[in-house]
Amino acid sequence: MKKFLISFLEYLTKEPKEQQSTLNQPNETIENFILSPVQIENFILPPAQTPVLPVESGKIVKTLERTKKKPSPNFTSIPFDPRDIMEIMEVPFLSLSKNRENPICYKSKDGKTKIKISAHREHYVASIYDWDIIQLIAGRIQEKMNYNSDIPSKTLVIERHKLIKSLRKHDVRKTAKEIESGLSRLNSTLIETTIRNEDYRYKGGFGFLDSWGYTERKDIKEFKITLSQWLYDGICKKGALLKVSPEYFNITSGIKKFLYRIARKHVGNNEHWEFSAEKLYEKSASEREFKKFKYDLKKAVVDNDIPEYFLEWRRDQSKSYVRFINKRRELTRILSQ
Repeated sequence: MKKFLISFLEYLTKEPKEQQSTLNQPNETIENFILSPVQIENFILPPAQTPVLPVESGKIVKTLERTKKKPSPNFTSIPFDPRDIMEIMEVPFLSLSKNRENPICYKSKDGKTKIKISAHREHYVASIYDWDIIQLIAGRIQEKMNYNSDIPSKTLVIERHKLIKSLRKHDVRKTAKEIESGLSRLNSTLIETTIRNEDYRYKGGFGFLDSWGYTERKDIKEFKITLSQWLYDGICKKGALLKVSPEYFNITSGIKKFLYRIARKHVGNNEHWEFSAEKLYEKSASEREFKKFKYDLKKAVVDNDIPEYFLEWRRDQSKSYVRFINKRRELTRILSQ
């Protein structure tokens, strides 16, 4: 697909000079804005009247159009449309590594938001990788709320092959075992928090899940997952969810998953947003030393391959910053100049 797109762009640039005359005005911004093949591949074209794309020669190619698909009125025929929970994207509920044993402890500067995430002695803390399952479940609940008047149940039965396909996995046996392990961690991880309990009127511990199970017979292979009441309330709360790019599930790095979720939560429809490396370290609750975390962070920014956003490393006196740039808006802005 990448080779085809690049070849197509090169073909389109071979236009007569008289047709290019209005496009060959000096434009330093466009000439310096070079998309790598990875960025071209990851750029998601809007449904219609897509802005033209810059290429390495600095020329602008013709507009590409894509037919907009009509959504199905029946939610059961719609594939998983993943969602994330904004209040859980804001603070560190999840481990960036798959084998964290130490608890995550976080307290906001104003002291109002407190979180303690602890692992069961036989399990690790639920990770950002395990959270992929919750994003798919949240998407399914959102679909049910959109297309049905009834309140959705907090227990969902999901066919194994649909869950694996939505996670963008191919090794069925290995992925099924990973899902089971992830569900066990989501179930056993203990949460103590003031979120939705700001005045701390009550204390209690709970997990992300109340229970889970897997059934495999000749005619059926399915997971039965029951959310905890706290997580279910957070998903069903009006305006609580943000849509997640399906390309997110192709990300294999924990820190890149973290950066995408930060960008999705804070950039929104803005052109850009930025955080200092220190602030991102705080938000990640990483166990690594800050120096090592900063090294990993910079490497992820240089790779610049998370969906929907460009990443930019910036230095200002003694501090380093990561700027998250809305990919679609940035391309549109540059091409309009």
